[in-house]
Amino acid sequence: MPANLADLARDLAHDLELTSPPIQISYLDAPPHGIPRHPGGAPSVCTFFSEGRARPFYADLRAHEACEIGAFVLGIAPEGEVGQRLMATVGQMQKDGYLAPGDEAKIPRNATPPRFVAYGPLGTLPVAPTNVLLFASPKSAMLAAEAAPGPIPMNGRPMCAIVPTLNQGAPVAMSLGCIGSRLYTGMGDSALVLGVRGDHLETFAHRVRQIRRANDGVEREDARRKADYRPAP
Repeated sequence: MPANLADLARDLAHDLELTSPPIQISYLDAPPHGIPRHPGGAPSVCTFFSEGRARPFYADLRAHEACEIGAFVLGIAPEGEVGQRLMATVGQMQKDGYLAPGDEAKIPRNATPPRFVAYGPLGTLPVAPTNVLLFASPKSAMLAAEAAPGPIPMNGRPMCAIVPTLNQGAPVAMSLGCIGSRLYTGMGDSALVLGVRGDHLETFAHRVRQIRRANDGVEREDARRKADYRPAP
């Protein structure tokens, strides 16, 4: 585990102009030592993302099952009561025209679920991050895209699908969110979500710093050119 996670969190917050801390997500086989357990009752998996901006905690699989879509994405088998709710929700979404038949099969999901998931501001957990999420502006997404090693996969609904997208190999991913995640997380209309795979975090943060400095230089030159420009009357 990198010893400088708190430093990386500060660097990313500064260079990407974040208004909230990067969120660490760690998949675990056992509860993390010294970290409180979430009391449960969260209406969505992305609620855990949102609360992870403020404090560290962990949750077991059962605590994620209140959100049938998020549970499916996490890798929980769509069986029993959870499966029934999932089918009912997907059916209603198709009836409303929100999903087309077959769209649910295209949603990224974990092949197997973790036993426990820890959440918290990056650097506040005693374990390495599996992934890191950032609530970001379009400008931040621009910088992240320029810093990424290749094309960034972009997810839409559901927002939580950005996590299995990273787990399936993408070093950096982006989500435009979904209407539910905007409600549950309070992310507003001008934000989106960036995701970074944990084992790529240091490389990504270093590259973001380089890209930010390069952009500052380009911006100064473009500002000079704009100041010298006089549009035709």
